Amino acid sequence: MIMSCHSAIHKMQKGVKFTIALAGNPNVGKSTIFNQLTGLGAVTANYPGKTVELNMGSAEYKGMKFGVIDLPGTYSLGSVSDDQLVARREILERHADIIVSILDATNLERNLYMVLQLIDMGFPLVIGLNLMDLAAKQNLCINTKELSVLLGVPVIPIVGTSGEGVGKLISTCDSITSGRMKIKPKPPKYGKDIEHYINGLSNDIKKCLKKIPYGLSPRALAILLLEEDAEFLGLIKDIENCSILMGRYKSVLADIKSTHGETASLRLARERHGYEGFLVDNVQTVGECKVTFSSTLWKMSLEPLFGLPILLLGLAAVFAIMFYAGSFLSAGFDQLWTTFVSPVIIFAVNGTFGDSAISRTLLWGFNSGIQASLSVGLPYVLTFYVILAFLEDTGYLNSIAFLSDSLMHKIGLHGRSIIPIIAGAGCNVPAVIGTRVLSTYREKVIACTLITLVPCSARTAVIMGAVAFFVGWQWALAIYVIDLFVGVLVGRGLAVFLPGESTGFVMEMFPFRLPKLTTILKKTWYRFKEFLFIAIPTIVIESLILGFLYETKYMWVLTRPMGFVIENWLGLPAVAGICLLFGILRKEMALQLLVVLAIMQFGSGIKDITFFMSKHQIFIFALVTTLYIPCTATIAVLMRELGWKTAAAISLFTIALAILVGGFANQILNIVHLI
Repeated sequence: MIMSCHSAIHKMQKGVKFTIALAGNPNVGKSTIFNQLTGLGAVTANYPGKTVELNMGSAEYKGMKFGVIDLPGTYSLGSVSDDQLVARREILERHADIIVSILDATNLERNLYMVLQLIDMGFPLVIGLNLMDLAAKQNLCINTKELSVLLGVPVIPIVGTSGEGVGKLISTCDSITSGRMKIKPKPPKYGKDIEHYINGLSNDIKKCLKKIPYGLSPRALAILLLEEDAEFLGLIKDIENCSILMGRYKSVLADIKSTHGETASLRLARERHGYEGFLVDNVQTVGECKVTFSSTLWKMSLEPLFGLPILLLGLAAVFAIMFYAGSFLSAGFDQLWTTFVSPVIIFAVNGTFGDSAISRTLLWGFNSGIQASLSVGLPYVLTFYVILAFLEDTGYLNSIAFLSDSLMHKIGLHGRSIIPIIAGAGCNVPAVIGTRVLSTYREKVIACTLITLVPCSARTAVIMGAVAFFVGWQWALAIYVIDLFVGVLVGRGLAVFLPGESTGFVMEMFPFRLPKLTTILKKTWYRFKEFLFIAIPTIVIESLILGFLYETKYMWVLTRPMGFVIENWLGLPAVAGICLLFGILRKEMALQLLVVLAIMQFGSGIKDITFFMSKHQIFIFALVTTLYIPCTATIAVLMRELGWKTAAAISLFTIALAILVGGFANQILNIVHLI
């Protein structure tokens, strides 16, 4: 859609905290940065009287919405082509709150000219020094801190293609526009005679003009006059009582021509170029730039050629750790429990209540329930939380977000949304809350639906504790593959059928860093204590209820209404339906209650729940458990974030999806007999 520039800017600026204008020459990667910020959700606008188009859009960073204007590329503010005049007009009319000058780090000297012009004119300015990765490859090392000191404005090193430094760039703009950061730009130091002429003209301008066009300072206007800027010369000529100023101006032009043998505009340009050289000499060195191994590995993780294999290897490592470490710990814990703890509990309960229905019900909760919850929670949930904390603190989750950006756009989201989705692998509840940073309700609905399909730590415990342990690691992997395939199809379907477009989002990018062990342990404990203090008591209570139903034979009454779906379509024993029903409270309960059933039916020393279910049934049970709505806590937070209607729709959809996929998988396995 094309509209007039003024109407487009007015529309874009509604609801934004501030607006930035991206300025720079045509070859510094401005468009890449603009597209990354806005997610291609841009509006095309024509400037009045010109055929040149401007790109405008909005983006979000840490919940803060801001506007972006991509100015046509230009090397200076004195150009006369249509596109460069549009850039000049936007800067002068100050539709943006701050100018972000994008520079090419591989050709710094040529890029600084317009920066010096902008500083001379007194515009609020932040510099984004782009292509820092290419500069390093060319052995060009730039001291951005020193450049910032010399110019008096923030200089942020960035890599537009990966997003490195872009988050800091936006937060700096926010700090300046909000007044939290004060900047004092340092104008270029010209020769003594030029400075003398500028000061003289500035004094005359103060006397002549009560109000300077575009809110410029007297010094800025004096410099524009020395540059023989046609627009401002025309404005001065049309103002009465400026004869003294014009007389001084003509005298200055003649003096400079006589002294230097060239026009004032050429002399000023020559001195600016000289100051560019001074800056480059002081901030740039040629030689091998220091690059750490972590930075090299991080950059490799962002390139598809290396990043995808690294991602696959990382996932394989996580899977292997969960499988081998979890299995070892689970077997060891069960051995310790059945040898030392279980006999004591059985003796105490039977000694108090005798061999009765009451004692057997109590043993369901306080013996089998606690054993089942800890034999799943400690080996698998705890192990996964340690891994998740490690990945977060190294910064690798951000690399995954960048790598998946193009895929996420195909399902109506952007790369940054992958982080709450990945966080759902720990717990779906905080992951759903994390979608608050997304811009639109449509994006939140898509992201929340996908999060409910992500195997959380509780479902991972089911997959690892049941399928990997009893059926085989390849079948556990198959569940993850099926879940991923289903998630992509669901996401694509929602992107097609839900109206709207994806928006841009700024993502903080930084090289890998070595996490602190204390931080990892604190994060792990913060997450795991919920399991200890909430999940285990809940599991004990539900085990007592299940024990009561089992001992009183009411369990079989409850299984009858679910008989066709559970037994005929899914091929599971009737009691598995009860476990799936209880699993809505907490997913690990579905497996743990099955374990409880096995322990109560075959004794605490059983070695294999295949006494209770076949390997085929264990796989289907875990697949269904993985796909349907994770828990009541997730349903509650979905209601709070999206409303009860959408939460109900997502819950019912995932239940139907789980039954549909599980049923088809059961029918296929019945035909091929792979398990």
